[in-house]
Amino acid sequence: MITYDLCCERGHSFEAWFKDSAEFARQSKRKLLSCAICGSPKVKKAVSAPALSGTRSQNDSAAPQGYAAHPDAKKAAALMKELAELRRKVEESADYVGDRFADEALKIHYGEVEKRSIYGEATDQDATRLAEEGVEFARIPWVRRADS
Repeated sequence: MITYDLCCERGHSFEAWFKDSAEFARQSKRKLLSCAICGSPKVKKAVSAPALSGTRSQNDSAAPQGYAAHPDAKKAAALMKELAELRRKVEESADYVGDRFADEALKIHYGEVEKRSIYGEATDQDATRLAEEGVEFARIPWVRRADS
């Protein structure tokens, strides 16, 4: 495993784990990466200090090989796990409407279609429009499924 510090066009920084550097390159080339905070697809490697391997303390012995030594790495891993579980629950209980999310949410809000749980993509303009109309919604950083 290899850990990279990544950042998006909005300046959010986050870590991501890859099988190897070739896997990062493959996912990047295919535009499969997105910001863990805002979901932006414009992601690149951030400048970071290398993680050095060597003697580990007793507390570090449980960390997987290549795991970043950053003090918040375990918190980040736990958060990513929670976001993956949230994604699973949303996909299990809601209808995917893709880039029609704003239009479908407005139809539901105004009673034009039956009320149901939906999820999909929305631009910043869509989100502003929904907020102005009083539609309740949440923007969730979408964690991509890991290739296994």
